[in-house]
Amino acid sequence: MKKGMGNILKQAQQLQAKMEKLQEELAQKIVEGSAGGGMVRVVANGKQQIISISIEKEVVDPDDVEMLQDMITAAVNDALAKSQELATQQMGSLTGGLSIPGLF
Repeated sequence: MKKGMGNILKQAQQLQAKMEKLQEELAQKIVEGSAGGGMVRVVANGKQQIISISIEKEVVDPDDVEMLQDMITAAVNDALAKSQELATQQMGSLTGGLSIPGLF
């Protein structure tokens, strides 16, 4: 009985170490979201952190700030969705396709 628990604990520790390594790898992976035909671009990493936002001068219109806000929001959401997809794919390779709620 104790031997079985020891094996489970060892496997859990190995999985935790692999997950920590995966988190480090995801922080290094980059995705880009965009809106307005690429006029607004957002770069994020695999940990859903925004790295940068680029806005072309042509879309900066003081008389239509709402359009720019909408494009920024859309580009951020696009980048975060791609980042989440990347994390899910990477996690799937680690867990063999099992979904573990709350990890990302």
